[in-house]
Amino acid sequence: MRIRILDRYIFREVFMTFAFGICAFSAVFIGSGTLFRIAQYITDYGASFVSVLKIFIFSLPGIVIWTFPMSMLLASLLTFGRLSSTSEVTAMKSCGIGFRRIAMPAIMLGFFVSLFAIAFNEYTVPWANQAYNNVLYYEIQGNTAPKSQEHIIIKEIDQGQIQRLVYARRYDAETETMQGVTMQLFENGRVSHVENAEYAEWKDNEWTMHRGVIYDVSDGTTEHTMHFDVQLLPVNESPREIVREQKKPEELTMKELRAQIDIMRSQYVDTKKLETELYQRFTIPMASLIFALIGIPMGLQPNRRSSSSGFAYSLIIIFSYYCMMTISGAIAQSGVINPIYAVWMPNIIGLIIGIYLMRRAAR
Repeated sequence: MRIRILDRYIFREVFMTFAFGICAFSAVFIGSGTLFRIAQYITDYGASFVSVLKIFIFSLPGIVIWTFPMSMLLASLLTFGRLSSTSEVTAMKSCGIGFRRIAMPAIMLGFFVSLFAIAFNEYTVPWANQAYNNVLYYEIQGNTAPKSQEHIIIKEIDQGQIQRLVYARRYDAETETMQGVTMQLFENGRVSHVENAEYAEWKDNEWTMHRGVIYDVSDGTTEHTMHFDVQLLPVNESPREIVREQKKPEELTMKELRAQIDIMRSQYVDTKKLETELYQRFTIPMASLIFALIGIPMGLQPNRRSSSSGFAYSLIIIFSYYCMMTISGAIAQSGVINPIYAVWMPNIIGLIIGIYLMRRAAR
């Protein structure tokens, strides 16, 4: 019973500081970025109060997801620093409670925060990012013309099965053309017909493909081939509608990211950027657990005297981690190292440091 009371006490102390950290770090991000962008939207586009309020609300999930690891580190440092400075840890140990048992509530909180952050990053953040961009495009920048864009994907899905897939390497806004076009028709989930064209042109409210090849496919092998100069592309959407339908990587769920990676790989397109985005959907949330492992033993150091030093240590560790994350992301996108290994590198280093500090503190 005493152990359970102690668990609840430590858990509550860490959680309250964690919640404070989310508010504090979110306020910093909002003040340094979001409010500045909102001011730009008001001055440049005359954004209304309702649109500005929507922008502010939809920006919050994308900000909060970054504050989880920071807040977990701060909570571990401050809570265990206070418990150490008030001799509460010494009193616990004198009652025969080991260090690992004392640290367990904070480690479990870090674990649950990581799991929650992964789910939050999958179901809330992409939706909020898409809603943010929709408000920005439709309500604030509504009169702007569609811009050129790489990697256009148009899907036609019926009853959960894909019927037609159109991929274009690039949309050129000046000429209203899609370049490097591939259309695939599916039967029972398998490709049955393929049309490749050098480009497709939007003219007279329809898309027309130029200089291409038609393939009929059966059991994965090509049966018939025919060349064409001009061929109608059965896509009814206008260039503006097509561009609006395209999602940015931060608007895609992990399932959608995997699907887009598969589509682009089938077209022999480099997918390292998308792979980096996909793997970071796991590594950034998992940093909460790793920061808990680092923060707990560091909070018990004898030089932990004040909350200001806790903030200072937090900032140094956070800055170091995100520097490593930025470097590893660049390495992943460059292809020097496989993206999955490069992206996990900061977490692996942090995990090794955390385990070492925990073992040293337990002695």
